[in-house]
Amino acid sequence: MMSRREVRWERMFPDELEAAFTACPVVYFPQGLCEPHGPHCALGLDALKAHAVACLAARASGGVVAPPDYWHIHEVSGYAGWAAKNIGEVPRSWLTSLPPWRHFQNVCYHIRTADALGFHAAIFLTGHYGPNWEDLKTLLSLVQPHAGVRLYGLPDFEANTSGFDGRGGDHAGKVETSLLWALEPDCVDISRLPPPGAPGPHFAMGLDARLADRRIGERMAAEEAAWLGAKSQQMRAEYAAIGASPTLRTFADVETLWETVIALHLPEFLTMKVWGDDPPPGPDSVWRANQALPV
Repeated sequence: MMSRREVRWERMFPDELEAAFTACPVVYFPQGLCEPHGPHCALGLDALKAHAVACLAARASGGVVAPPDYWHIHEVSGYAGWAAKNIGEVPRSWLTSLPPWRHFQNVCYHIRTADALGFHAAIFLTGHYGPNWEDLKTLLSLVQPHAGVRLYGLPDFEANTSGFDGRGGDHAGKVETSLLWALEPDCVDISRLPPPGAPGPHFAMGLDARLADRRIGERMAAEEAAWLGAKSQQMRAEYAAIGASPTLRTFADVETLWETVIALHLPEFLTMKVWGDDPPPGPDSVWRANQALPV
């Protein structure tokens, strides 16, 4: 049975944090979004999933799990078209959205915290998809030369190597439903699934959600945690090999980095462009207001 040792930063005492850091100076930053995930899953699925998997990894392999960040990218560009088609014209979306530039600036401040504290490795794990995870990788590649802490970012499906019938991710379908069911069972209610053949959209529910299997979710979560643990050890070895030390220490350091490096590349980020195959929201759509991005 896996130890239930506390690894959640916000629930630890100072001496516990110091001991965890000394034993394994790795920090996980779980990211996600509150958005409709079908009638059968809690809206926080993305971050709930990432946070729970990170906790499994930290308990098994060491490290600390930072408080999850539920404010993520949505409502803009291709996300707006996707939402109009898959969520529908709902009176309230219940999204916890930020525009790309605000979200990624926040990530830079998270990195600064990790570096200033002296962590050797920081893993950013997002349970929310679309092209944001590709931009996360781009951002970390831009920041890495300016930080001592080793950085890696990924969508959780990258670590879900076996997946469910070979598929590592979906949106409130059998993969995500199985994972959430295994990790946070109180946040899945299969009785809420609509009858087969009922017309949708059903709050962006995956078409194969009825095939979800909690036991497969447990296996996928364990495999993701093992992948992350191995990655964290690799990053720690790299930190030691290059003799890295903290360099991104202050708020002023972050602002300078943002203005002189990140902002120059921001127009190249995929979430700042039109993407996806869904048509844009119509003129009367509730998803129209934030679709356009600043030039």
